[in-house]
Amino acid sequence: MKRFEGKVVLVTGGGSGIGRATSLAFVSEGARVVIDDINVEGGEETLAMVRSAGGEGVFVKADVSNAAEVEAMVQKAMDIYGHLDCACNNAGVGEPLKRVHNTSEDNWDRVMATNLKGVYLCMKYEIPPMLKQGKGAIVNTASLAGLKGLSGQASYVASKHGVVGLTKSAAIEYATLGIRINCICPGVINTPLIAPNMKDRPHVEKGYIDMEPIGRLGRPEEIASAVLWLCSDEASFVVGSVFSVDGGVVAR
Repeated sequence: MKRFEGKVVLVTGGGSGIGRATSLAFVSEGARVVIDDINVEGGEETLAMVRSAGGEGVFVKADVSNAAEVEAMVQKAMDIYGHLDCACNNAGVGEPLKRVHNTSEDNWDRVMATNLKGVYLCMKYEIPPMLKQGKGAIVNTASLAGLKGLSGQASYVASKHGVVGLTKSAAIEYATLGIRINCICPGVINTPLIAPNMKDRPHVEKGYIDMEPIGRLGRPEEIASAVLWLCSDEASFVVGSVFSVDGGVVAR
């Protein structure tokens, strides 16, 4: 039997990169997947890939920084499938490289609203149905930037440190109520989030690779594998973990 047979999984930021890979990985293990993204074209494309693989799912357009849209997203999952077993709160945005004194307030607010407030809002609405069921698993996407400082990315780094702290606090609150909450900290992963920085700039790509002791960029599928393990019964004693999948960056 597949690990997630009969399970319903919500993946935010499912229209590309890690979210897309995670959606497809859950489907390969028998889950029905609710794909969220603010990008309709990307979300619909992921859904088409899910169906081409013989899986079942639905796409919901929702901005994770908007409470009403997040609530409606979770409610739609419940209306369609009747339960919610796992969630991967993965939606996030990057930022242009700038020092703190050159970082605009608008940029700070945009990054915080999606990367940190978005994770809070998703958990706020995902947890109640899981409490009624008496079980559930949530994985939040932080980053290696949640564990160390990075020059020129203060907003992003602060938001991801916040995800780590939020995850730990929530994990403690619900540990005895059947809900396991953890977060992953990906290293430099070859996704559309960093692709624009590398386009026609081989020195930037080399810089990313040089960050990685393993000597290469990570693949979205490698992060998806970690998410699935954390959501599975194999990780039944894993609560509040900050799980680095980073090619050795943080160990350096």
